[in-house]
Amino acid sequence: MRRIEPDAWAGLAALLVCLAVGTPTLLGVAETRVPRPVWGVLFVALLATSLTAAVLEDRRPRPTWVCYGAAVVLGWLTILTAPGAGWLPILLVFTATLSAYVAPRWTGPVVVVLNTVVIAVAAGLAGATFTEIGLSALLYLLIQTATLLSSLASLREQRMRRELSEAHLELRAASVILADTARAHERLRIARELHDLMGHQLTALTLELEVARHHDGPGARVHIERADRVARDLLRDVRATVGQLRVDAPDLRESLSAVVRDIPGLDIGVWIDDDVRPTEEVTMTLIRVVQEIVTNTIRHANATSLRIRIESTPDQAVKLTSVDDGRGSPQLRPGNGLRGLSERIDAIGGDVRLDGSDGFRVTARVPAR
Repeated sequence: MRRIEPDAWAGLAALLVCLAVGTPTLLGVAETRVPRPVWGVLFVALLATSLTAAVLEDRRPRPTWVCYGAAVVLGWLTILTAPGAGWLPILLVFTATLSAYVAPRWTGPVVVVLNTVVIAVAAGLAGATFTEIGLSALLYLLIQTATLLSSLASLREQRMRRELSEAHLELRAASVILADTARAHERLRIARELHDLMGHQLTALTLELEVARHHDGPGARVHIERADRVARDLLRDVRATVGQLRVDAPDLRESLSAVVRDIPGLDIGVWIDDDVRPTEEVTMTLIRVVQEIVTNTIRHANATSLRIRIESTPDQAVKLTSVDDGRGSPQLRPGNGLRGLSERIDAIGGDVRLDGSDGFRVTARVPAR
């Protein structure tokens, strides 16, 4: 089950506060300047447009801005048609705060100023004195400013934390690849030294034994032939060892575990079948693909968990499947990261499918060799 984030709890608390300040007017405790059913429609429409803007957020910018603009205007009408409703101007505090999440940054201060003017007008319609109007307007101006700045600071912290996670992931992936590359170079160096130091000597030994076999007596011939077989077997084993050192890939499970370990705010599970044995090139590609998947999840998915599985297929390929519990996107518009992911897989003869209908799912197939 997906964990409810603090932002969701904060939104629920804001909704309950809005209902609490509007319910007395709905029940007839405060007078309205329009028929009460009309005011009720305005109030419900205000809540509906605010919730719609909050749910859409940055998925569909234009409809989000339309809903938010409607919520702001409906908030003004709600306040002006019930000027004596006590704490009802709290609704405008929430519409001002919502701008930090759904609208351009310049929108917030503009809405705060306009909301303050509306609050002052509503206080005047309620029969307040000039001093009371000024104090009321100043109080709500300060409350709106404080909540708006607090929300902007919270969003900035979230963005910086996300960017830090992405940089941390990039650094860890680069470190793993650098370490694997260094090990590969070391294996290659050892292979070359084995070939140079032992291969030539064993070749010379077999040649010497070949010559000796044709000159020695019958008694020594048996031992010489045995030595010749041992030398040839040893030469074959050295060549096989050198070849294995050249092609052995770094451990995929160990490398991916190091890349995805301790990513804040995202629970990542990686499962790799025991029969997956990719080459070094495929291993490096899979590391980069997983890095891009995790980065995309952190940056766009608003997810709390990510599951990645790597398995072998009957046609000697490696299949990678990842899925998160984020919001998904039915209309995918791949950015540079996802395009780079596809290009990496295409470069080694694989293919990839992206699906954003339920969370975000990546399915990739690459040749194992």
